[in-house]
Amino acid sequence: MRVAVITSSDSGYAGKREDVSGPVIEELVQAAGYEVVSKTILPDDYEALKNALAGICDNKEADLILTTGGTGFSPRDVMPEATAAVAERMVPGIPEAMRAYSMQFTKRAMLSRAASCIRKQTLIVNLPGSPKAVRECLEYILPELNHGLEILLGKTGECAR
Repeated sequence: MRVAVITSSDSGYAGKREDVSGPVIEELVQAAGYEVVSKTILPDDYEALKNALAGICDNKEADLILTTGGTGFSPRDVMPEATAAVAERMVPGIPEAMRAYSMQFTKRAMLSRAASCIRKQTLIVNLPGSPKAVRECLEYILPELNHGLEILLGKTGECAR
């Protein structure tokens, strides 16, 4: 499965801050057998994020887009809105599961506005911005994402265990 990684960060885009969460995503998905086909750092800009997400989906560049950053309360945090803008079908269970799991570690997990959706045959999942939270959330959801992607891509149709 092909993965695109998008980091939403004004300071990262400007070269003022190193992206540490994007490499954590890359490390974990590669260890799980996924191929990282692109890594992008974009500013916290609604149009730029929306266009990048839609472009990857519409051009069939990746089966899964994992984003990091832009899910908090800052006025510039617009990743969930950009995600919802490109959605054909929302997938609320994934961010709900991440928030529930993360609440075991910090009550601040309830402040995450992460979203998830499907556009065409691509699943988009917003992850938190901190590398620790990215690792916790992605390790938790990654085993189940593979099954969802297989169904989305028509590789299997059986959900029963």
